[in-house]
Amino acid sequence: MDTLISALLLQAGYNAALVGIGAALLGVASGAAGTFLVLRKRALVSDAVAHATLPGVGLAFVAMVALGGDGRALAGLLAGSALSAWVGLLAVEWMTRRTRLPEDAAIGAVLSVFFGLGIVILTLIQTMSAGRQAGLEDFLLGATAGMLFSDAAMIAVGGAVAVALVWALRRPMTLVAFDAEYAAATGTDVRRVDLAMMALVMGVTVIGLKLVGLVLIVALLIIPPVTARFWTERSGRMVWGAAALGGASGYLGAAISASAPALPTGPIIVLVAAALFALSLLFAPARGVLAAMLRQRRFQARVHRRQGLLALARSEPILEPYTIRVLVAEGLLRRDGVATEAGRAEAARIARDEKRWEVAREIHRDAALTGRYDGLTPIDAVFTADEIAEFDRRLGPPMPVGGMA
Repeated sequence: MDTLISALLLQAGYNAALVGIGAALLGVASGAAGTFLVLRKRALVSDAVAHATLPGVGLAFVAMVALGGDGRALAGLLAGSALSAWVGLLAVEWMTRRTRLPEDAAIGAVLSVFFGLGIVILTLIQTMSAGRQAGLEDFLLGATAGMLFSDAAMIAVGGAVAVALVWALRRPMTLVAFDAEYAAATGTDVRRVDLAMMALVMGVTVIGLKLVGLVLIVALLIIPPVTARFWTERSGRMVWGAAALGGASGYLGAAISASAPALPTGPIIVLVAAALFALSLLFAPARGVLAAMLRQRRFQARVHRRQGLLALARSEPILEPYTIRVLVAEGLLRRDGVATEAGRAEAARIARDEKRWEVAREIHRDAALTGRYDGLTPIDAVFTADEIAEFDRRLGPPMPVGGMA
């Protein structure tokens, strides 16, 4: 525990602090960039982008060795991965627009072909006599042990640019994400906006290859936005929420990895992000599973309350134990099945409202008003006091409610 606290306070060594800061910055950029891709329902595009980087890494290594340079120069490898990823994006976009293939099939084709090509190229590189091939496999799962200040600076600059572009383009991307047809009708170039979304994801993928690898960067692009979606209904808040969750996942995952050196950083970061997702799935106040269960429970109680009060109004026996528990808990029914004074008054009100709705359906035959009635909506939430008074005039004086259940 002491080691973990030291890592969280950036006191576990220079390299651990560097990795923690770099991972947090990458998480912020990934969460923000992946938000609109998730809203656009194109999360799998990030998978295709990530896997399409692998051939570029291998070909960049070969090209740099052939030119007499260091085959493992990070700038060259990332440039090659970016070029390869862009080719993959264009391939997906072309197949989607020019053929009858659905987008998921195009993504699957590009993902598998580019990944297979990358593995073949990396295998051939191992047979080369020139260059230093060791370490190229780190682009698959990431490696942080040899992270340099220049790597962290690159992540910081690239991530800042990505976040700034996300904020600058948030309006057209929001419009396209929610209604592409309306966006096109207003003059928005949907194709360019889509390419901009995917280019942002490609940029974050490229800068994250060194830290978490092409396999795990997909999780950082998808999980934080999906987690943020549980907590808000507004796209702007979702962007910043996803960025915060991504940054927290990266920082905490790097700290846990630093406190237990045998644990790989990239997978731990993804597991922390998954844990935050699971907590949000369960406990988010509006969209979480627990909140949904509570809403269902409250709705069930309201239905049983109404049915029980209608039974009291009609002097019918209440046989359902749960209905009895609901009415007893509200003080509307005694445990021996006799309605209380409050219960009789509430039963009379419920019965009166049922008759008012019958009159309303006779007067207002349009479904816009009377069609809203679900048995639980109060009548004064739909009609004005004057209209309700007219219903009561037609009904006459209310009838008393019997006292036995």
